[in-house]
Amino acid sequence: MTTSAGNPVADNQNSLSAGPRGPLLMQDYQLLEKLAHQNRERIPERTVHAKGTAAYGTLTITHDITQYSKAAVFKPGAKTEALLRFSTVAGERGAADAERDVRGFALKFYTEEGNWDMVGNNTPVFFVRDPLKFPDFIHTQKRHPKSNLRSNTAAWDFWSLSPESLHQVTILMSDRGIPKTLRHVNGYGSHTYSFINAQSERFWVKFHFKTLQGIQCMSNAESDAVIAKDRESSQRDLFEAIERGDFPKWRFCVQIMSEKAAATYRWNPFDLTKVWPHGDFPLIEVGILELNRNPENYFAEVEQSAFSPSNIVPGIGFSPDKMLQARIFAYADAHRYRVGTHYEMLPVNRPKSPVHTYHADGPMRSDAPKATDAYYEPNSFGGPTQAPRFAEPPLQITGDSDRFNHRDGNDDYTQAGDLFRLLKPDHQARLFQNIAAAMAGVPEFIVQRQLVHFHRADPRYAAGVAQALGVKNRAAGG
Repeated sequence: MTTSAGNPVADNQNSLSAGPRGPLLMQDYQLLEKLAHQNRERIPERTVHAKGTAAYGTLTITHDITQYSKAAVFKPGAKTEALLRFSTVAGERGAADAERDVRGFALKFYTEEGNWDMVGNNTPVFFVRDPLKFPDFIHTQKRHPKSNLRSNTAAWDFWSLSPESLHQVTILMSDRGIPKTLRHVNGYGSHTYSFINAQSERFWVKFHFKTLQGIQCMSNAESDAVIAKDRESSQRDLFEAIERGDFPKWRFCVQIMSEKAAATYRWNPFDLTKVWPHGDFPLIEVGILELNRNPENYFAEVEQSAFSPSNIVPGIGFSPDKMLQARIFAYADAHRYRVGTHYEMLPVNRPKSPVHTYHADGPMRSDAPKATDAYYEPNSFGGPTQAPRFAEPPLQITGDSDRFNHRDGNDDYTQAGDLFRLLKPDHQARLFQNIAAAMAGVPEFIVQRQLVHFHRADPRYAAGVAQALGVKNRAAGG
C-alpha cells in the first residue's frame, strides 16, 4: 500500500497524535491526503449526508450554565436563530428517506458573536474513532465499483474487522435505525467539545437534543411500505408539520466533565465510539430548540447550506477528540470544493454579526469591497486586528509523536453489551432479525467473525443473531 505519490504506508489504522489521547499532528500527510481526496470524490452533491431537509427555528435558553461557558448564546433568556439540517448518511440525493441509516443532525446558530455550528447525528457515538479510517468506512457505504450496487459484504467485512464499530452498529440495527419521522429523533453533538467560562476555566462537554415529540421508529416492513409509496417521507412530514403550525421542539441539555475527572475516567472521554454514562455525568438542562419556519428556496438555503465544527464562538472550543479534529479541517475544505471558496458569503451561511477578515480573491467573491491600504496584516492603516482577550487557556499536552494503536487496551464491548442488555426482549428479537436481513449475501466467514464481536458484548447477542441467520454460532464453540 502506498500514497498517491507512491510512498509506502507503514500504518493505515492509526492517526499520528501527541500521546494516545493527545491531539493530531498536522504533519500526518497520510490523514490529510485521505480526507482531502475523499472530499473531492463526488460532485456536485455532498460526499456523505447528500440527501437532507432543513428548517429554521429558535434556541431559547431557559437555564443558567454561565458557570461553565461564557458564550453569549447561553445567556439566560437568550433567543438565537438557528438552522437545523437533517440527513441520511449513505444514500445519494435520490435515496429514500425511510431507509435504515444514521440521521445527520447539523445545527447552525446565528449568534451575536458569529456562527456556531454543531455537526452531529441522531446517535451519540460513531463507527470509528480514528479519522484515518473514515474514508474507508464511507467507501463501504457507497456503491461497489463494478456492480454499482450497495454491498452488505463490504459493510460487514469492515465492521467485523473494526470492533470499535460495534456500539454504533448495535444502535443502527436496533429500532432506532429507522426513525418514523425526523421530528421523532434525538440529536447529539456526539463529539466531546470544551466550554470556557469567564474565569478561563475549561470543562469538557457533550451536547444532547432530546425530542419532545417522543422517539418513534419503524420496522423493516413498515419502512418498506412507506418507501413503496413515498420516497420523500421525512421531507414531507417535516415541511407539512411546520406549515400547519405544528412546530417540533427539542430539550437542549449538556453533560459536563472537569479536566481533573477526565484525566482518570475509566473511559477515554475523547473516544467517539463511547458515551459518558448519565449516572456519572447527568444531563444538565439548558434550553429549548424549536423549528418554526421552512426555507423559501431549497437549493439556496438547504443544498448550499454549509456546516462545519470549525465554526465556534468564545466560550465554546474543541477537544483532543481525533475525529473532531479531523472534521475541523475536512468539513470546511469540503464546502470550499463543493460550493465555492467564499461559501460563507451566501445568505444561508452568512453570520448575522459583522465579519472582518483578510480573505481575498477566489471563486464566488460575491461582494465588491472598497479598495483599502489595509489588505494584509499587520498593517499601519487601521485594519482589523487580533483580540487577545478571546484566547483560550492553554491545554497541557504530553506524549511522543507516534501512530498509537487505538485498539490496544480499548474495551469495545462493554458499552455495546450494556446497550444490548437495556433492550427489552421484543426489541432484542427485532435487532436479531434486522441484522440477519442486513447480512443477506455476506460470506459466512465474515458472519462468523462478526458473531465473535457480538459474543464478546453478550453471548445472548451472538446466539440470537446466529439463530436468526440459521447458522452455527462458532463464537460459542457451536
